[in-house]
Amino acid sequence: MTIAHIDRVTTDSDWEVERERLLSQRISDIGLSLEGTVLEKLVTQLYVELDQRGLTFRPPVYLSDQWGCPDGTPLIGVPFYLADARLARIEEDFAFEIENENDVMRFLRHEAGHAFNYAYRLHDRADWHELFGPYSRPYQDRYRSDPFTHQYVRHILGWYAQKHPDEDFAETFAVWLTPGIDWRVEYEGWGALRKIEYIDRVMGEVGDVQPDTPELTDDDLPVTAMQYTVAEHYRDIDDALPVSDPRIFDGDLRTLFGKLSEMPDRDHAGEFIRLHRREIVGRIAYWTGEPAAVVRKFVDLVAERAETLELAVRGREASTLIELTAFGTAVVMNYRYTNDFTGERPAE
Repeated sequence: MTIAHIDRVTTDSDWEVERERLLSQRISDIGLSLEGTVLEKLVTQLYVELDQRGLTFRPPVYLSDQWGCPDGTPLIGVPFYLADARLARIEEDFAFEIENENDVMRFLRHEAGHAFNYAYRLHDRADWHELFGPYSRPYQDRYRSDPFTHQYVRHILGWYAQKHPDEDFAETFAVWLTPGIDWRVEYEGWGALRKIEYIDRVMGEVGDVQPDTPELTDDDLPVTAMQYTVAEHYRDIDDALPVSDPRIFDGDLRTLFGKLSEMPDRDHAGEFIRLHRREIVGRIAYWTGEPAAVVRKFVDLVAERAETLELAVRGREASTLIELTAFGTAVVMNYRYTNDFTGERPAE
């Protein structure tokens, strides 16, 4: 179940009317608030967990456009759609899955790690640099990851700790904070254990120190400052895929599927892909860590090519889904490394 329990409108036509009305509204005019929501309860749970660890700092949490601590400030922004079931349903149209309560707590603990890092400027410490690396390292949207390394904890999907030293710290903090995890046992023999032990020691040093917390401003993009429509929000994040020629996938699709002309009684491949679209997108996004919106556009492109090539499902449904998901995962991982769906590496 999602955090914003999505109550279905009586009829599809009623929902379409409501959906179009919401899409045309400015986010700042919808009147969104944490108060009285499940999200408010989960923020309280985060604060309880911090208290149980002996930490006095309570990072302020507010509704914004996405998860994050803006510009290195110890303030936690959470996606606005989590505070409204109707907006969550619109988000579901684009991302297919909405964070459930466990997901939200996972992200809140992660963002709390960023907030503590910034509030106490831990990233300026020499011992922080020694363990996590240079905080000044540039961020990259696409990053190489090693799924077999023991030098990083595993918390958010997609080996996120390997993205940047700041993310490594936040992920390590989140593991340390999570109730019910015996991290000394779970990470025994791993290089990542030193990082968790560091968090344990440093939080003991700063736990009773109340840091200065900046006031929330429009620069932090609270919902009151989001003076653009819901439709414009999704238009801004719905960029086209970097695919110069979609025929690049034709050979793979002909391997996965057969010719419709040779087996007219079989399911059309394009229809098959669209029928299982949510499952395929969810699995690929889960294993690659790539946003579901990006994976969705790739899957839609593949379905269009399958229709153009007039392909049909050759074998059993289950095995075809497995092969299709494996193919998609390989392509999307190439995208993470190259920022291009062809798999070609950019010139140095």
